[in-house]
Amino acid sequence: MIIDAHGHVHDPVGLHLEALDAAGVDRAVLFPTRPHPERAVDLAGLRREFAVLDTALGGTGGSREAFAPALDEVSAAVAAHPERFIGFGSVPLELPDAEVERAVAEDVVGRGLRGIGEVTPAPGRADRLEPVLRAAADHGGLPVVVHGFAPTTAEDLRTLAALSRRHPRVPLVVSQLGGLHWMEAIELVRDTPGTYLELSTAFLVIAVRLAVRELPERTLFGSDAPYGDPVVARAMVERATASGEVRERVLGGNAAALLGPAG
Repeated sequence: MIIDAHGHVHDPVGLHLEALDAAGVDRAVLFPTRPHPERAVDLAGLRREFAVLDTALGGTGGSREAFAPALDEVSAAVAAHPERFIGFGSVPLELPDAEVERAVAEDVVGRGLRGIGEVTPAPGRADRLEPVLRAAADHGGLPVVVHGFAPTTAEDLRTLAALSRRHPRVPLVVSQLGGLHWMEAIELVRDTPGTYLELSTAFLVIAVRLAVRELPERTLFGSDAPYGDPVVARAMVERATASGEVRERVLGGNAAALLGPAG
């Protein structure tokens, strides 16, 4: 089974299904999103959607009420296509610790979602992930996916590795190959057993090749659709790997093991 470990809700959802079909992808992990760049028909429209994205990437402007419509979209997409989508739910990191833990219980577990993500701490504030990891541990070790590209900093990646060592029962996925800090991300994930590295948004084939070589059992194929494309992302992985067991692991086996029997 081929699993895209990083996708966002599309409007309409059929656009996402078409992209997965074109790539020969069986299932996709689906994250909530407030921006919808796939709606844009011109540059002005894309700028409006990216203004929403900029707020989200800054780690500000979040409340449970603000997140609710995006969570509703994930829940609806999973309910309509349970054979294709594996739903995750995000939570605002600016909330007090107890409220973060309550949001995980009600807005993720309470909706029947399979993990937490994609969460995006403000630059330099990856430490705000700790209450999320505590809550994930309380609910059986839910996987947690953290935004890895800018504005995530190299220091944030080091903080994430330290947090993972404190919460070894929680699988922690660094997305987008750590962005510009991909070399350090590979090293940190390699040396932190509870962490995984998702490969979307990679801009160098050599980066994907090195990541898979160092982490054959903890690298995950992902597209970051609609920002990326499943066909292109799959081709990148296939160019960076030889056919056989390792490629099969990266394209789906590792994700299936991470998500468990129901994945």
